[in-house]
Amino acid sequence: MASRIVGLDIGRDSLRAVEIENADKARPVVVRYHEMPIPQDAVRSGEVREIHTVSSAIRKLWSAGGFKTKDVVLGMGNQRVLARDLTVPRMGIAQIRESLPFQVQDMLPVPVGEALLDFYPISEGDGEQGPVIHGLLIAAIKESVMANVNAVRNAGLNPVQVDLIPFALSRILVRGPMARGTVAVIDIGASTTNFVVTTAGVPQFVRMIPAGGNDVNAALMARLEMSPQQAEGVKRARGLDVSGVQSEQERMAVEQIRSTTMELLTSLKNTLAYSSNTRQSDPVQAIVLTGGGSQLAGLAQVLADLTHIQVLPADAFSTLDVNKSLRRNDKEPLSLTVALGLALGSVA
Repeated sequence: MASRIVGLDIGRDSLRAVEIENADKARPVVVRYHEMPIPQDAVRSGEVREIHTVSSAIRKLWSAGGFKTKDVVLGMGNQRVLARDLTVPRMGIAQIRESLPFQVQDMLPVPVGEALLDFYPISEGDGEQGPVIHGLLIAAIKESVMANVNAVRNAGLNPVQVDLIPFALSRILVRGPMARGTVAVIDIGASTTNFVVTTAGVPQFVRMIPAGGNDVNAALMARLEMSPQQAEGVKRARGLDVSGVQSEQERMAVEQIRSTTMELLTSLKNTLAYSSNTRQSDPVQAIVLTGGGSQLAGLAQVLADLTHIQVLPADAFSTLDVNKSLRRNDKEPLSLTVALGLALGSVA
């Protein structure tokens, strides 16, 4: 493994990269990080639509950020990626992966030849026909993955791995003391919410929900005829706070924000309930909340009230060291969480 690696998070509005060294140590070191905006619609739901535009932006990101390695770990996590429970006869991991196309066609929304398949083992047990391995089937639309890989290659970089974003999130946020017990990590992005439950730090259950913070903006724009800038400003200013409303327009905006957000929170509550029902011996003890959409004022408290589970803020840098040459902020950028987890995945 290279001594340094970069995790690259390709978002809807920006590229985020983090370079770390000693990823296999107890406290990896963040060497540098940088974030750069990208043109609108070049990326949708984490999938590159304009390869040359994104490649150009990646080259600029590397230059501006001063990254010293070309080895990159990419992430995927949207509605074009599927993660489901799968139990297979006990055998070597290479044999399991070779057998997947013959076992999972009925679980896929596309022909097996159009998907990239992987298996994440969790535990061993005994089935009716003998020893088995319980794990997660990971399936991604090949076209979607290759668009991101080709954008990185066209930028002159070396994509060494493509990782599942929920795995990256659990890897960076469920470390050290947080790895004890069963924890749910919820990452609310612009258009996708990643959900992963871990026990002793090991992912047990994964879902990608096609909803996020941008749904609130879209609702405000459609129902109240706001511009994108107005919708974002109202969302940030009001959040879920219903107090102090002074006009009919403001009341309608607050109701719309709350209604749209409650749809997502109800979906998260139901997903938690389903996960708990299938794993009754390991109930979720805490929720770690992250992602830009999680910053909506009042959201964490409403989620805690709905689920009756403690909700904790994410702290991606708590188990890492940061190079002294970097200017430290009081709070490191929340947007870098996925990129950090991807970089750590180089030794997973």
